[in-house]
Amino acid sequence: MKIAVFHNLNSGGAKRALYGNLNFLVENNEVDVFVPSTANEEYLPLDDLLNNIKVFPVKNNFYRSLYSAIKYFPSKTSVFELKKTQHIIAEEINKGKYDVVLSEQDRFTMTPFILRYIKKPLVYYCQQPNNFRYEISKKLYREAGLAYKNFVEGLYLEIFNSKIVKHDIKYANYSKYMVTNSNFSKEIILKSYGINSHVSYLGVDNKIFKPLDIPKENFVLSVGQCIPEKGFEFILKSLKKINPDKRPVFILVTDHGNDHWKNYLLKLANELDIKFKILNMISDEELVLLYNKAKLVVYTPYLEPFGLVPLESMSCGTPVVGVKEGGVSETVLDGKTGILTERNETVFANNIEKLLNNPEMISKFSKESIKVANNFWTLKNSGKRLLEHLNRAIDLY
Repeated sequence: MKIAVFHNLNSGGAKRALYGNLNFLVENNEVDVFVPSTANEEYLPLDDLLNNIKVFPVKNNFYRSLYSAIKYFPSKTSVFELKKTQHIIAEEINKGKYDVVLSEQDRFTMTPFILRYIKKPLVYYCQQPNNFRYEISKKLYREAGLAYKNFVEGLYLEIFNSKIVKHDIKYANYSKYMVTNSNFSKEIILKSYGINSHVSYLGVDNKIFKPLDIPKENFVLSVGQCIPEKGFEFILKSLKKINPDKRPVFILVTDHGNDHWKNYLLKLANELDIKFKILNMISDEELVLLYNKAKLVVYTPYLEPFGLVPLESMSCGTPVVGVKEGGVSETVLDGKTGILTERNETVFANNIEKLLNNPEMISKFSKESIKVANNFWTLKNSGKRLLEHLNRAIDLY
């Protein structure tokens, strides 16, 4: 099969998922990738997997201030110019002899403009609707004392957010075949767009994320973009509930995020007397070492659509303590590969202590985590699931 792939992703879980799926698809298919110059190809570069990557420039003009005027969401990309570039990319794909097109989301608009212009069978992988956690994020900012400093800034963001949400809904409805990462996301998509989507579960590379025979150290680990809705503030406040003599160090691995929020977390950890360390943009090798050295992985995002972090941890044999929300409820098996709790700091802290004080339970969860990850949550299985949807989209075209 000849497949055209479009993405305008940043670093993070969506890019890692795309990298993994393409790693499978290129084995038996001809794959070409089309990206605007705004796509992040430094993080997990796709030219590691294939040679046919075409980059299309996105011009800057007067409207580049559309995002950069907002302190908490800095960017210099013109959405107007982004639309023009994606139209050009679509015309290039339409001229090619492609059987099907796989489109990922857009780092700026979520649903990409390209969906409107493609005239071939297309599968749109929608990780999540735009800003469905916006009110949660705004509330957390406000409670942290980081709300907008003046009326104009707040008004600008509200207007901007409203326009992007309308765009997201409009262009999502150009999708004739949409897939997503979890049953939770499927429901959010139906609520947000009125569109029925198909679940195509992701997976992790168990050749990279694997158990290592190394000693555990006294820390808990979490991974993710440093923004309010990832729940790291909740972890810090939960760890405060643990006796200082037994309290583990908290290590956070992040790729990019909000500097205001990073500084807030560091200040909060200091006030709560939590030993806290943030590591930025580390390699996969370093991340795998941390997964293996950690006694537990703690995972508490608000309504996370899916979340690769629990699967990476499970694949390394490290149990997860998480909040039972969103897609996490579909990956972590409560009482088998980890513990899922309500969003309550005391309850969460008690379950961390429960596991830390029970090495036999950790060992049991560790063995089951590896078994479950290797049986279902692999890149090969993820790729097979996605390939089935690509073929189905061709048949329905």
